[in-house]
Amino acid sequence: MSSALSQTSEIEPQNSPTRPMPRAGVMAIEAYVPGKSAVPAGVVPHKLSSNENPFGPSPKAVAAAQGALAKLHLYPDGSATALRGAIARKYGLDPQRIVCGSGSDELLALLATAYIGPGDEAIYSAHGFLVYRIAILAAGGVPVVAPERDLTTDVDAILARVTPRTRMVFLANPNNPTGTYLPFEEVKRLHAGLPPHVLLVLDAAYAEYVRRNDYAAGLELALTADNVVMTRTFSKVYGLAALRLGWLVAPPHVVDALERIRPPFNVNSAALAAGIAAIEDEAHVASSVAHNEEWLERMTTALSALGLGVTPSVGNFLLLHFPTEPGRTAHEADAFLTARGLVLRRMDGYGLPGALRLSIGTAEANERVIAALSDFMGGASTHA
Repeated sequence: MSSALSQTSEIEPQNSPTRPMPRAGVMAIEAYVPGKSAVPAGVVPHKLSSNENPFGPSPKAVAAAQGALAKLHLYPDGSATALRGAIARKYGLDPQRIVCGSGSDELLALLATAYIGPGDEAIYSAHGFLVYRIAILAAGGVPVVAPERDLTTDVDAILARVTPRTRMVFLANPNNPTGTYLPFEEVKRLHAGLPPHVLLVLDAAYAEYVRRNDYAAGLELALTADNVVMTRTFSKVYGLAALRLGWLVAPPHVVDALERIRPPFNVNSAALAAGIAAIEDEAHVASSVAHNEEWLERMTTALSALGLGVTPSVGNFLLLHFPTEPGRTAHEADAFLTARGLVLRRMDGYGLPGALRLSIGTAEANERVIAALSDFMGGASTHA
């Protein structure tokens, strides 16, 4: 026995860890920080930090989710058959091309797990969604950041960074947090410039809000190309953020790979039921989009008139740029607004410390933001 112990100690590395260690890349991840929601006691809060639907979910979706609560002792449908069928009917798809997940975040992580290994590279734009970097590093890959042009994804910058080690390109279109987008012709140009083994992931979380003739979410490419996936979410226009529900459409070989690693029962029963009801309630979606279209324009005009820089947006949020002089900075504006119960999103983590992201809220919340920022900037509000 003592001889065996002696042999074991002799072959142990001199610098053997004294505790379990995560693999390379994990500790390089900066944990995702959600938009804050806290305000001072006694102040009525308006949370405008997470791009949530100010109308909330469809009442039909709420009723469907409540109906599912009576069967909490039963596992959900692990294949999300009914939900995939509802999505397929809406978009004219083969349900076998659809994978559902616990939010599109899970699907992005599954894609990275399936296609990125140690040392592999994946590309995203400079101010792209923070989850891309997390998913890449968690898979053992190397994040490659492509600079943007005017806070918009630059196709040429992405293509210039493709190497033999590139396995994936993430494209948020529209992009969060900038609100900018690429016309579909540019998306197709990006795809055409990629090697066939590089997977292009089109994250269309805000697609329902876009009202531009030259925009497309990417469904066409995902259905016709062997290396394109489109992801969508129920968290935004459908107002189901708390239930965590997303879906993607992909080539059959990608679906096959994802189904091999997708956790069983990854979508809960309440989410499945609510998702079906939500996607079928077209009137609720239409009213949400109309409200956003009206207030996106009104707030862009009003806040620009106050001297703020406002990045043109096609989503349900605005990126506001503040002056650099003391008393007018983004950080000071954040504190000022929070004291009034108006919660916006700091952009330090996105490399934009001089900006705040503002979700389009209810009419009352929007009016309060305009009035508060007018006070902060020291001018009179000019909105109608």
